[in-house]
Amino acid sequence: MYMTPAVRRPDPQTPWPLGRTDDYFNVSSQAAVDRAIAEVAARQNGNITRQQLYALGLDDNAIAYRIRVGRLYRVFRGVYSVGTPAITPYQRAAAAVLACGPGAALSHSSAMTLWGYWRQWDTPFEVTVVGDRRTNGIRVHRSTTLRRREITTQLGIRVTTPARTLLDMAPRLKDKALKRAVKNALNSPWLTEDQLAETLARHPTGPGAKRIANLIGREGTPERAGWEDEFPAFCSKYGLPTPIMGQPFHGYILDALFPAEKVIVELDGWDFHKGKIAFEDDRERDAEMLAHGHVTVRMTWERIHGRPRREAERLMAILIAHAPKAA
Repeated sequence: MYMTPAVRRPDPQTPWPLGRTDDYFNVSSQAAVDRAIAEVAARQNGNITRQQLYALGLDDNAIAYRIRVGRLYRVFRGVYSVGTPAITPYQRAAAAVLACGPGAALSHSSAMTLWGYWRQWDTPFEVTVVGDRRTNGIRVHRSTTLRRREITTQLGIRVTTPARTLLDMAPRLKDKALKRAVKNALNSPWLTEDQLAETLARHPTGPGAKRIANLIGREGTPERAGWEDEFPAFCSKYGLPTPIMGQPFHGYILDALFPAEKVIVELDGWDFHKGKIAFEDDRERDAEMLAHGHVTVRMTWERIHGRPRREAERLMAILIAHAPKAA
């Protein structure tokens, strides 16, 4: 835990911490600055950037002083650990992302380890940026295809989503290793097959996309094969219109689409939609569909099988409400 050192006058050769003698002897002001530094670092695995230090009122002399007395330790250019050197891989990985600027995200092999799909931390850390920022000691990847929805936060570190991580890593991995990586990811709480398929749909020509698609059988996985047959049969039995199944739409793959009514049905199962990432992704997806004029109805197999007539009647009412109006 970072502790605020006692304030004492430096020797005459040491610059004033804030460049002003009045600030230096203002103990309460110094304590407030140190608390603010510690609060920022606590949200960033113990790290803070030079720009954040400037924003808190420090100048170059004050930063240099804190480095000399052991309050700050340089991790990468423009990034410092607070109180103690950055020792753990998580601290250094978080620092690597900060060093690469806004919009950067841990990626590739480093993301594989952060998500728990690999056991070892390879060095240097790998970070993807959308601009052209290079930092010594970090393997930087420049991307023009990385989208905001493909970046999330894990253990306080900005990182590419599991699906995007697999897509980035596929060109490096031989078939056996790629199959193992996809299996590990799909068996984790962080990734569903649908999320992986949607990422592939956004990047169909990406290196390795076809190899991953073949592994999950995107056009006919056991899960998809089940609902592609069962849901149209359910609609037919209860007099509902025939939906289009597995329709690509604005970077997503829709479970079922009623095009005339602009109604999407997402068939949710707990195993494939549990966890914070799935929760956030589902709501991001629903909002995106609404922005394109389509309403999303979420149904579960438990409800469809347990009370099919009630589910069918409610869906019919929604379809009628959204049916095109006669001219």
